Amino acid sequence: MTAPVRPGASTPRSFSFPATVEHRLSNGLRVLCAPLRRLPAATIVFTANAGAEQEEASSAGVASLAAQSLAEGTLRLGANELVTAFESLGGELGSGADWTHAECGVTILTPQLEAAMRLLGETVREPALPGDGVVRLRQERLSELLQQEAEPRGQADDAFSVACVGMGTRDGLPLGGDKLTVAKCTPELVRSFHRAHYVPDGARLVVTGDVSPDEVFRLAESVYGGWHGTAVQGTAATPAAAPPSGGVQVMDRADAPQSELRIGHVSVARTHPDFYALSIANAILGGLFNSRINMNLREAHGYTYGAFSSFDWRRHTSVWSVSTAVKSEVTVAAAQEVLNEIARFRQEPVKADELSLARDYLVGVFPLRFETTAAIGGAIAAREGFGLSADYYDTYRERMSAVTIDDVHRVARTHWRPELLQIVAVGNAAEIREPLTSLLERTK
Repeated sequence: MTAPVRPGASTPRSFSFPATVEHRLSNGLRVLCAPLRRLPAATIVFTANAGAEQEEASSAGVASLAAQSLAEGTLRLGANELVTAFESLGGELGSGADWTHAECGVTILTPQLEAAMRLLGETVREPALPGDGVVRLRQERLSELLQQEAEPRGQADDAFSVACVGMGTRDGLPLGGDKLTVAKCTPELVRSFHRAHYVPDGARLVVTGDVSPDEVFRLAESVYGGWHGTAVQGTAATPAAAPPSGGVQVMDRADAPQSELRIGHVSVARTHPDFYALSIANAILGGLFNSRINMNLREAHGYTYGAFSSFDWRRHTSVWSVSTAVKSEVTVAAAQEVLNEIARFRQEPVKADELSLARDYLVGVFPLRFETTAAIGGAIAAREGFGLSADYYDTYRERMSAVTIDDVHRVARTHWRPELLQIVAVGNAAEIREPLTSLLERTK
């Protein structure tokens, strides 16, 4: 019986990202307001240039600890009092750091805007950063790392980062640091990091929802206008470069019934003009369920429940990787199939239906990412953190839709580099190390 023809995608509905109005305070703080008259709610997000990129490799993890410690209270309020104060406004404080920036924010009903704005301002400007709170958070991170050491997936991820960008570099360490660097993050180091990086010059205050820009700017001036401090220029960490050639690293788990497998290499920065074509190329190769790699390893060979590829996009050094877990006895065969798919992807243009499916998916799901004020606020913060253009979200679908078969073929040949591929496996080293090494050598 002939399978039915897959229905074609309908014309995407129009979508406009909420317009952002900007005002800069005299101290350098940028205030971005995106009015959204759907519900009587608003999200306030403060972002500082205090992400992991601002850390030295030796103190990796201090950015995450500093951001998390904001919830440990202010000079006026203890940790429990601060939580209660936000809850009394109908909101919940959230804070954290990624590679580009740190965030601290809350979503509340619009009538609570002023009170929430002032409380959030107090949280980021006058945090207590108490020693016992910092030490507790540090211990939680160390416990998490200890648990990951016994978990093959975490082992593979961490080892793959090191393989791609090198030992001793900030980019080669986990976002939250490793057990050696986190142990060095004392309360005083956290306080010093906060003093250096949580300053108005270079920071951003993003407010989205049922708000008036004039009211937001007035409140921002009242809360932050008297705050002073100069932004730290540049990043502390030096962007990593790809190793000159590929390699294989195997972490031995002799009794493991399966292997965690990672294959990939360093790639271009998030702001590279090939971002759109690379996104679609990755979707076709390994980013979607019906991608080539997943169909090969899961459906054709039954090696795994799932195999996918993705970009870890960063401002300076991104990493592209294929991730899967396979039965021990098919580790080398699965790696061979991944390499075959990468080679075929570089050699032959993709089919029109593959391009259409990937492109329609990325274009179609895009508006679903912005259904709440918090999602929109986070998107604006991410746009600013990466240094993307102000019209990025407005032109995203148009630029994705403009990607052609030739574009995909060009970026595949340009940005997927077989000679730079790193293979990392956690499994039975006696059985897989030598065959994986031979396999990679034949690929070069």
